[in-house]
Amino acid sequence: MRQPVPHFAATWRAGTFLAMYVAFALIATALNLAIQQLVIMALSGSTSYALPLSVLSGTAVGFTSKYLLDKHLIFFDTSDSRLEETRKMALYGGFALFTTAIFWGAELGAFYLLGTAQAKFAGAVLGLTVGYTTKFFLDRRYTFRRSAME
Repeated sequence: MRQPVPHFAATWRAGTFLAMYVAFALIATALNLAIQQLVIMALSGSTSYALPLSVLSGTAVGFTSKYLLDKHLIFFDTSDSRLEETRKMALYGGFALFTTAIFWGAELGAFYLLGTAQAKFAGAVLGLTVGYTTKFFLDRRYTFRRSAME
């Protein structure tokens, strides 16, 4: 049976998890935006698909890095079976699609409204912030139920 944690220790632990989650979100965001910029630079002038390819590439890298960090270092997940791992991946992916729509809506909405690269990146940062916050609560509640945070 789990021993009760003194209030100050529980507060410190929750603060540590929050700091780690924010740091990992920043890492995934930086990777996402860096990959987008690299794709834009590599395809500049050569194709009309540079923007969608940059967004898809950045999202793929951001998703993969964030999943691995969340699974192993935030929620300390050790899946019991393949079925359980499949369930977690399906939930994580489903929630990622939902929160990616928030991200893309903010990113592309800002770009098409204001028409500048700076607006696109500002929209991306706003969308990723809202998306990651929403995703944390969904994953904690539904995906990684036996998390270290409970």
